[in-house]
Amino acid sequence: MVFGETPIAGAILIELEPLVDERGSFARTFAVDEFAAHGLETSVVQCNTSTNVRAGTLRGLHYQVSPHAEAKLVRCVRGAIYDVVVDLRPESLTYCRWYGVELSAANLRMLFVPPGLAHGFQTLEDDTEVLYQMSAEYSSEHARGVRWDDPAFGIEWPDTDVRTISARDRDYADFRR
Repeated sequence: MVFGETPIAGAILIELEPLVDERGSFARTFAVDEFAAHGLETSVVQCNTSTNVRAGTLRGLHYQVSPHAEAKLVRCVRGAIYDVVVDLRPESLTYCRWYGVELSAANLRMLFVPPGLAHGFQTLEDDTEVLYQMSAEYSSEHARGVRWDDPAFGIEWPDTDVRTISARDRDYADFRR
């Protein structure tokens, strides 16, 4: 795995290094020692998958607050997504900044999302599946979100003819700094 910095403090873009032969390929997607060596959370207590029927499906922006704040390792295993994080840590030098990157089954990238960042994605292809490894279990009373199009962040989402988004994600209140 190749670990690369992003413009958001603590968010790390990870590129897999597959071994390829006549059978196909093999790649590690997680190794405790390598993650620890890069200062990343190594605890995995829950894994989630998100299947998405149509391109233009937008999920997020979600996060959890203490004591259930969570780190996420996000990977697209089928199709493609535009993956976005927003820094909600007031003490961070990148507070209220966002970063977006394409993750796809083809490009073999993953995004490590530290606690304190909101996360969401928009599908770029039909029949897209996203896999998450989480450092904390889901807790509905600690779950929070910010609106995908909140002017406080100015996220530049990919254009789409049709955007599918839940009422909950669409109706979050404006973020206040």
